[in-house]
Amino acid sequence: MKKVLSILAAASMLAVIACGPSAEEKKKAEEKRIQDSIEAAQRMADSLAAMEAAMMPADSVAADSVAAPAAH
Repeated sequence: MKKVLSILAAASMLAVIACGPSAEEKKKAEEKRIQDSIEAAQRMADSLAAMEAAMMPADSVAADSVAAPAAH
């Protein structure tokens, strides 16, 4: 009985290992992860550029109002 259970346990372990992702699936998953990271970084850069553009007029107004009293 112990031999039968040992053989079944070994066979089930091999079946679980054999059902894992193939090398091709791993490669595709890694490529997708890299592409997702690139897209996330691009969205972050676009967001930062939009924030800088939105803040630019406010900065120039503040600089003008500071510079005006110093010119007198």
